[in-house]
Amino acid sequence: MSERAAPVTATEEQHDDQETTAAEDAADGSATDAEPTPVTTGAESVVRALENAGVEHAFGVQGGAIMPVYDALYDSEIQHVTMAHEQGASHAADAYGIVSGEPGICLATSGPGATNLVTGLADADMDSDPVVALTGQVPTEFVGNDAFQETDTTGVTMPVTKTNTFSREPDRVGTDVSEAFALASEGRPGPTLVDLPKDVTNAETDREPDEPRTPDTYDVQERADPEIVAAAAERIESASRPIMLLGGGVIKGDAAEVCRAFAIEHEIPVVTTMPGTGAFPEDHELALEGAGMHGTGYANMAITHCDTMVAVGTRFDDRLTGGIETFAPDAEIIHVDIDPAEISKNIHADYPLIGDAGTVVEQLTEAVDESPQATKWRAQCQQWKSDYSMAYDTPEDEPIKPQFVVEALDEATSDRAVVTTGVGQHQMWAWQYWTYTEPRTWVSSHGLGAMGYGLPAAIGTRFAADDDQEVVCIDGDGSFLMTLQGLSVAVRENLDITVAVLNNEYIGMVRQWQDAFFDGRHSASDYGWMPEFDTLAEAFGAEGFRIDDYDEVADTIDAALAYDGPSVIDVHIDPQANVYPMVPSGGDNGQFALTEDQL
Repeated sequence: MSERAAPVTATEEQHDDQETTAAEDAADGSATDAEPTPVTTGAESVVRALENAGVEHAFGVQGGAIMPVYDALYDSEIQHVTMAHEQGASHAADAYGIVSGEPGICLATSGPGATNLVTGLADADMDSDPVVALTGQVPTEFVGNDAFQETDTTGVTMPVTKTNTFSREPDRVGTDVSEAFALASEGRPGPTLVDLPKDVTNAETDREPDEPRTPDTYDVQERADPEIVAAAAERIESASRPIMLLGGGVIKGDAAEVCRAFAIEHEIPVVTTMPGTGAFPEDHELALEGAGMHGTGYANMAITHCDTMVAVGTRFDDRLTGGIETFAPDAEIIHVDIDPAEISKNIHADYPLIGDAGTVVEQLTEAVDESPQATKWRAQCQQWKSDYSMAYDTPEDEPIKPQFVVEALDEATSDRAVVTTGVGQHQMWAWQYWTYTEPRTWVSSHGLGAMGYGLPAAIGTRFAADDDQEVVCIDGDGSFLMTLQGLSVAVRENLDITVAVLNNEYIGMVRQWQDAFFDGRHSASDYGWMPEFDTLAEAFGAEGFRIDDYDEVADTIDAALAYDGPSVIDVHIDPQANVYPMVPSGGDNGQFALTEDQL
């Protein structure tokens, strides 16, 4: 493989110019403690609102109606990352928000630019991820007249955003953006959108935007009802088969530490949802790992047989619960959630604790005086770990097992490495066979299940993660094909990310379901051919690798990780490999299948 120099991006050149100018000003004594330049247009007010919020990165694609905002960005220190597609911009912003804990910013022009964001906004909405979308719009006098690239963006995105705003006044536009930023992360996080007509962003104004804050009418309950907390504490103390179920809200609410401490102090086994992955270290003896359709057998057995469940920050979606009537049938449910709409929506809460995850678990910590007597229960959970091991065979006369590749990647990276994925079989293997010990190290599309998420998410993650954190995208060939144009971004920005494509020449999860439930009729799931992804990576300017045999795995992974820039490993895996355990849709979590014959 040939060496190549890191490309210099337009953004870097701009920043270099800004730094030079700043140094010259400082030498003149004019830049020290200088006041920001007053805003003169609506677009400048928009950018000032982002600067006031501490935004450092934004992801987007230029276009006519959003051009005034981009012109204002030219003079800002915010680093804009030009994506190859607006869907990629929304996924990158989503991942940025997951990893950083601050809202990710995406921009697009009107019409197709805005509609291309919808998949990413729907994903962020389903997973409660903080994202702010800024979309250009045709001038207000043309709205409703089917003007060029006009779309009713607020109407289209209303079902998939926490809130959205059509900004009508240049004096108000910056504050609209500030408010959207605050709403994206306050309470239950989610995506917000501000639609920006071109005449509003072009118009003159000297109005500085307000600081980010939510409206006075937006009220979030932080602490749960003390009487219900006391009753829940008594139930925990008297439990003989308790578990904690930690969902994505634990991570989004920065409550992992207090939840870990509570579980360890009272020796309560812990199960996580997919979005809650990393909330509790999976190498701890109390960890039962992920539950649900493709969760571990031991996690699903614990859910099925527990008598008390402390569920924190989860919405009890169908992929977790299976059939509602068979989910934790003997358990009293203590449900902690900041969104009252989630309480008893799917699973009845015997102890509804509405409030911030960390705050409410701290309330429980103060209220629980005695640990539950659950020695036999913990031994039973350990026995289930042994009975339903996640072990797998690696016959030398068969193609590479994907589980082996995931474990090899995990072994070659640090505990703080961040994993992003697309959606499908590869996503499940990455979830099941990587050992997650820290929050914000698992980045995936859960509720929406958007194929193509992995690569743009890795781009957003790279900007949000620490420099010493590896970023690994575990993708499938089908998912990778959907957004691989993002490689151009990774190369242009010289991003150190490693993509492992688990290539089976199928839409693998569809093929698995067709084998199990449709008599093996592979309708539109069998590709039969795939491009050489390693060669394709080289064409983009990334480093390409290929793996066909077990003895190539370790050295190739080491070489790809060592490469200082984007690399792609085309891993040819066993095309017949399936994801197990598996609970059929709507089934009983305690009746999971370990082979196709058991479905």
